[in-house]
Amino acid sequence: MKVIKNYLYNAGYQILNMLIPLITVPYISRVLGAHDVGINEYTNSWVTFFYLMGQMGITLYGNREVAYHRDDLYERSRTFWGVESLQVLTISVSLVAYLAAVFLFSTTFKYYFLLQGIWIIATGLDVSWYFMGLENFKVTVVRNTLVRLASLVLIFTIVKNVNDLWKYIAILGLAQLVGNLTLWPYLKGNIIWVSIRKWHPFKHFYPALLLFIPTITTQVYLVLNRLMLGRMSTQIALGNFGQADKIVKFVLALVTATGTVMLPHVANKFAKGDVKGVRSSLYSSFNFVSAISVPMMFGLMAISERFAPWFLGADFIPAGRIMFLEAPIIVLIAWSNVTGTQYLMPINRVKEYTTSVTIGAVSNVIFNLFLIEGWGANGAAVATVCSEFLVTATQLIMIRHTISRRQLFGEQWKYFLCGLIMYIVVNRICLTINMTISNLILEVVVGAGLYLLGLIITRASILDEAQKLLKKRSDK
Repeated sequence: MKVIKNYLYNAGYQILNMLIPLITVPYISRVLGAHDVGINEYTNSWVTFFYLMGQMGITLYGNREVAYHRDDLYERSRTFWGVESLQVLTISVSLVAYLAAVFLFSTTFKYYFLLQGIWIIATGLDVSWYFMGLENFKVTVVRNTLVRLASLVLIFTIVKNVNDLWKYIAILGLAQLVGNLTLWPYLKGNIIWVSIRKWHPFKHFYPALLLFIPTITTQVYLVLNRLMLGRMSTQIALGNFGQADKIVKFVLALVTATGTVMLPHVANKFAKGDVKGVRSSLYSSFNFVSAISVPMMFGLMAISERFAPWFLGADFIPAGRIMFLEAPIIVLIAWSNVTGTQYLMPINRVKEYTTSVTIGAVSNVIFNLFLIEGWGANGAAVATVCSEFLVTATQLIMIRHTISRRQLFGEQWKYFLCGLIMYIVVNRICLTINMTISNLILEVVVGAGLYLLGLIITRASILDEAQKLLKKRSDK
């Protein structure tokens, strides 16, 4: 039940992070327009590389190390001070490098690039990895909720016209900074002071660097689409892709929230030598993410082309097709999140994880070069799906000797069959009636009902697992 609670907290946190931009998307899309939205996407893509370089693999590494030493207050505290001091040092170097790059090479969007730099400062003060390692997700959710809601109010209050792009960028960056600062008071009572001589920050450098390689390569094909679109196509195409991608990633956040929860949970089991428990967690998690990601993928595909212009505005009609083409990554990333983040990472098979995401990054560049030229933003969406498929396939091949793939995929046909039937019905309804809030709710309810009915008819095991969890909850 602790894992389920942590999933719900982290899902809430991830949804909150995505929901605020999602709520503001239709407003910002209309106020700023596709061109200025594209400028924000382009400048933010560049700053993302720099703050990731500064953060290295510290979010994953710190999470895992705190989980390893969870029961030892002194070692846990020493780990925190060492890892956080390393993070401050590397982020400082990254910030200097970013500012140098902006002043030396940027001409058109220099002012916006400088405002985006707030994200780098915010990253240096991020200690959420510590609480994740303790499997204490409640604190990050509660403290950040008020900050995110405040940013929502500021966006609707301050951003009024096409000249307010700088205000929008500043609000998003400052919200991240303040949100990270609010976590620091909760460290009191969770850690103790350790002499600076005992921190040894650079002993964490190499293992964090090993985790940085898969982190940065993963971001290559998450961010490179925007950078290549910005160079090879138009800011309008980039704006359409960026807004479509936000909606897809919002749906995806519901699924990938399990990864952050399960990493410290599995790492702690691995540290105690519970190999059977590690494998059991993998099978359960894979079945769970499949059961929820498949209907989400089909549901988004069913409504995408009508939903995009209704939700984003007339300038974003092409976003509907982009959403349709990119939707399969919801399932692919859900699977790789289990095999990679929830299995390979916590049991310290980092080299294999790195290999898989490197294949994805390299293939994404190649796919983009061919597909963006002819298909523009649609090509970038297809390139993303192809590269994610290669990542997932590579990881499944790598775990074939330790994990039963038959057990992993035994129930998948039920989810895909039920999801396909749901797609056909919901898509037909969507094409027949106008897109309104009430009709959208109707489509969601009909889709969910059909999918659940299909699971009951096919006797999917996920229903039995859900029933057991509810029984345990009621017994308590």
